[in-house]
Amino acid sequence: MTTDAARDRKLIAALTAAQLYYMQDQTMEVIARELGTSRSSVSRLLSFAREVGLVDIRIHSPLERLGMLEQRLNERHGITAHIAPIPERVSEVERLERVALTAGRLLSQFIDSNMVAGVAWGSTISAVSRALIPKETHGTTFVQLNGAGNTQTSGLEYSSDILQRFGHAFGAQVEQFPVPAFFDSPDTREAMWRERSTRRVLAFQAKMDIAVFGLGSPEADVPSRVYVGGYLGRDDYGSLKEDAVIGDVATVFFRADGTWRDVRLNARSTGPGLDRLRRVPRRVCVVSGAAKLGSLKAAIGAGLITDVVLDDALARRLLDSD
Repeated sequence: MTTDAARDRKLIAALTAAQLYYMQDQTMEVIARELGTSRSSVSRLLSFAREVGLVDIRIHSPLERLGMLEQRLNERHGITAHIAPIPERVSEVERLERVALTAGRLLSQFIDSNMVAGVAWGSTISAVSRALIPKETHGTTFVQLNGAGNTQTSGLEYSSDILQRFGHAFGAQVEQFPVPAFFDSPDTREAMWRERSTRRVLAFQAKMDIAVFGLGSPEADVPSRVYVGGYLGRDDYGSLKEDAVIGDVATVFFRADGTWRDVRLNARSTGPGLDRLRRVPRRVCVVSGAAKLGSLKAAIGAGLITDVVLDDALARRLLDSD
C-alpha cells in the first residue's frame, strides 16, 4: 500500500471517529467496536483529526456574546446594558430573581458616599433589595420615589422594608414618603405638595444622583404590584386602557410613544414626573421577562433609562424588535 493510500485510510478512519464522537456523542468504547480497533487507537485517531484540521474545537464564552449584545444596545439606544445570562427553561419568577441578583451586585459600584438615591417600590426592586452587597458609605440618603398606601393598607411596612434594606446595606439614611400611591383627587395632591413635610421629601428627590426602579406592565407574567395590589379600581383600569397605557415607572404611567402628561391617572399619582426623572444623572432600570418588552422600549424611547439590568432573552428581543 502506498504512503498516500495509507494516509487516506487514516484520514477516513479519523473522520469517522470524529463524527461519531463529536456529532453523535458516542463513547470511545462504542467507536472502537464499530471500527474494529482499540480504545487507545480511537483516542489517537481523535488527536490526529484535531491536528490535521478535521475537527476545529472552539470555546464560545457566553460572556463574549453578552458583551456583543451590550455593545449593540449601547450603539442603537444609547444606554448601558448589564445582561444576566439565564436559561430559557427557568420560570419567570426565577428569571426575575436572577436579574435582581445581578442588579443587587451592580448597585454597589454605582452608589457611593454623599449621594442621594431614589428608590421605587415594587416586586422587582423588592427582589433587588434582598440581593444588595453591603458597602459602607457616609452622608448617603435613600429616598422613596412614590407613596405606597391604598384603601386597603398604608403600604408603609412594604415600602419601608425595601428602603430599610437599601439603607442597611449602605449604612445610609432613609427618607420615607408616607403618602398614598394615588390621591382621590388631583386637588388633594396639589394641596399635599404644598405641605412642608411633603416638600422636605420632594427636596431630597430633587437632588437625586441616581434613581433605581423597575417597570410596571399590565401584561407582565410576574404581576406588577401596582396592578394587583389593590391600588387601582375598575374605573382606573378603564382609564388606563382608554389612555393606551403600556407601563409605568414609580406609578407614573406612559404610552408606547413615551407620552405621559395627559394620562389622567398621573394627575393623582405621587410618583415623580417623567421630566423630573430624566434630570437624574443615572437612572437604573431593572427588568425581566418578554412581557416587559413594550414598556421597556417605550421607557428607552422616552429617555428614562441610562442603565438597564435585564435578562439575555429580553435583550435579544429588544434588538430584534427594532
